[in-house]
Amino acid sequence: MKVLIVDDDRFTLRLLTRQLTQLGVDGVLACESASAALTLIDGQIDSVDVLFCDLNMPGMDGVEFLRHLSRHGYRGGLVLISGEDVRVLDSVRRLASARQLQVLGTLRKPVALESIRALLQPAAAGAARAEPEFRKRYEAAELRQGVRQGQLVNHYQPKVAFSDARVVGVETLVRWAHAQDGLVFPDQFIAAAESGGVIEELTDAVLHVALRDTRSWNESGLDLRCAINVSMDNLVALDFPDRVAGAAARAGVPIAQLVLEVTESQLMHDTLSLLDIVSRLRLKRIGLSIDDFGTGFSSLAQLRDIPFDELKLDRSFVRGAGENAELLAILRANLGMARQLGLRSVAEGVETAGDWACLRDLGCDVAQGYFIARPMPADRLPEWMAEWEARRTHLVNKS
Repeated sequence: MKVLIVDDDRFTLRLLTRQLTQLGVDGVLACESASAALTLIDGQIDSVDVLFCDLNMPGMDGVEFLRHLSRHGYRGGLVLISGEDVRVLDSVRRLASARQLQVLGTLRKPVALESIRALLQPAAAGAARAEPEFRKRYEAAELRQGVRQGQLVNHYQPKVAFSDARVVGVETLVRWAHAQDGLVFPDQFIAAAESGGVIEELTDAVLHVALRDTRSWNESGLDLRCAINVSMDNLVALDFPDRVAGAAARAGVPIAQLVLEVTESQLMHDTLSLLDIVSRLRLKRIGLSIDDFGTGFSSLAQLRDIPFDELKLDRSFVRGAGENAELLAILRANLGMARQLGLRSVAEGVETAGDWACLRDLGCDVAQGYFIARPMPADRLPEWMAEWEARRTHLVNKS
């Protein structure tokens, strides 16, 4: 394994080099500036397995260096080091990840040997060297054909109440059963649906299947709220509330079982048409959820102006919140606001028992995430619910 250290402080360079050598790393390179590091790795960037980078350096600082690394296509592991405030370090970590850099972790000075050891475990280093998965994008014409041929399939991720761990609903997550490419996920085709004028057909198809499945669950004794993601393109069509209500009536599903989820960052555009449509949806007793709450730029104004009855906390605020004082403060404030506004609160991204305990103790209403279940086909849900009952009893007794 070849490791490159970039830090303007000579003492830190010597210390890290010695610590890495103690850990059995033979190929350690050191540079006192970011510009020198770029010169060193120019043309051989793939030969560096892990790069330790200080943030506060004269000349080219660490943030600029990361920008250049991303442009050069660096695919090795990255460890960020700084004596700066932990919030600055976390912000740069998020920036690096957004630039598709593989961040192994962050270290604060002075760096402890065991902290380095944890970051250089073979599994972490191997993951950092893995080539990024190719994500094919699809054209609108091909998607339209797939929709019309009935190739869309719904998977459902359960939601459970924190109070008693009972299953209270599901979120509908569409997949495309592509004839050649297999199961295709929505991040590969939703943008094409929106830009290519296919989103209304797609939403209608997803809604039709979700209502059919909900009716089947109702007939078997399962009373679940079914949430469906909608696009802003749906919420500017004046006939959308009537289409949704009509589809529910034809399927024989009580309209109050439906929840429409809209991502916070999408809320804007023609606010008059938006308010017209969402107000009519709520008058028809259709639930309205603001998804990914806290990731947009006008959350409070949207809560004031739009008649939501549910607030979904984004997974970036949920995961690991029990060990992060800042995330904990954000969650506590948002959950308190939701309660005072009379909104049901849903935490998405609940992935561990620690996440579950943290959100339960904070008074969140509903949990969703891999700790509970991954998305599944409709016919798998009854069997999973029987399995969940044993876990549910354990969770309730443990609390």
